[in-house]
Amino acid sequence: MRIGVPAEIKSNEFRVGLVPGSVRELVAKGHEVIVQSGAGAGIFADDGVYAKAGARIVPTADAVFAESEMIVKVKEPQQVEWDKLKAHHILFTYLHLAPDPAQAIGLMQSGAAAIAYETVTDAAGGLPLLAPMSEVAGRLSIEAAAMALRRPTGGRGVLMGGVPGVKPAKVVVLGGGVVGTHAARMAAGLGADVTIIDKSLPRLRQLDELFEGRVRTLASTLETVETEVLAADVVIGAVLVAGASAPKLVTRKMLKDMKRGAVLVDVSIDQGGCFETSKPTTHANPTFEVDGIIHYCVANMPGAVPMTSAQALNNATLPFVFKLAERGLAAFDRDPHLAAGLNVRAGKITHAAVAGSLGFDSLDGTQSFRIAAE
Repeated sequence: MRIGVPAEIKSNEFRVGLVPGSVRELVAKGHEVIVQSGAGAGIFADDGVYAKAGARIVPTADAVFAESEMIVKVKEPQQVEWDKLKAHHILFTYLHLAPDPAQAIGLMQSGAAAIAYETVTDAAGGLPLLAPMSEVAGRLSIEAAAMALRRPTGGRGVLMGGVPGVKPAKVVVLGGGVVGTHAARMAAGLGADVTIIDKSLPRLRQLDELFEGRVRTLASTLETVETEVLAADVVIGAVLVAGASAPKLVTRKMLKDMKRGAVLVDVSIDQGGCFETSKPTTHANPTFEVDGIIHYCVANMPGAVPMTSAQALNNATLPFVFKLAERGLAAFDRDPHLAAGLNVRAGKITHAAVAGSLGFDSLDGTQSFRIAAE
């Protein structure tokens, strides 16, 4: 198969769909890899490194899309990219369609098959292609919060771990999944006072054993969330409903009763955010203030550490890239976990949670949806 790797064009996105080592593996199996010149610049892999790995270098994204059967990216395609997609293409990347109807419509109109990393599953019910970036984002969320807490950036002026005789920051983590666990690990390691809130009692038991009392766990209720958020210096939004929009757990009204200069870090922003006042930001301009509360809502947090995150992502995605490269769309028939990643095919939304979040109607009672207006 001819596999294309365009340069990422989202603001301050330094990752790349395939690292040179992955290219070498694919070429060794007889596949052709076409890489846009400069695609690896963010990880300091120049065109020569990719050429040595066996890639063919082309000058533009237009050439990548025109000459490839499968496109492997990191971030969701921008309009200039989905306009290049054709019916014969397979797109493999993060999509996060739930809060992005324009992208969903663009992909449907292209006729391409679009597979979302974030909805591919595994035998244990996990999300193996979301997990590595969730690990990175969870850890980065605490670094971001620590910076935003500083008084020069508008925060409360609280040191995350405190010092002897002074209380540390109170950190509340909403969600005990991969992001929440890694955020709690980092915050506790810095000496913060950490509480994880989750609706799953079995998960809370696991977390209690994992952290051996260093982190408090609380069952999620409206009262618990409100009480803990109002007392927090930092709130990490780490909730996820696979493929669907994130629930809004912190309302605008709650902000008025929070501590002035407290920090909200919304790691769920790719799925619409779990704070009512969230809106996507970039690494170039990461924060904004609402009612005295600092919001950090960068939609591609792992893009700030591409040397780590691109390799971690490739470690997880490469086996699925092989399956698609070897079998094409027939891979969905053999691998139900890969099939769970299929979000768009032949003009239809094919993932129920995505369709529901977008407000699309079912045509036949299955998991195939079209825009209601069609």
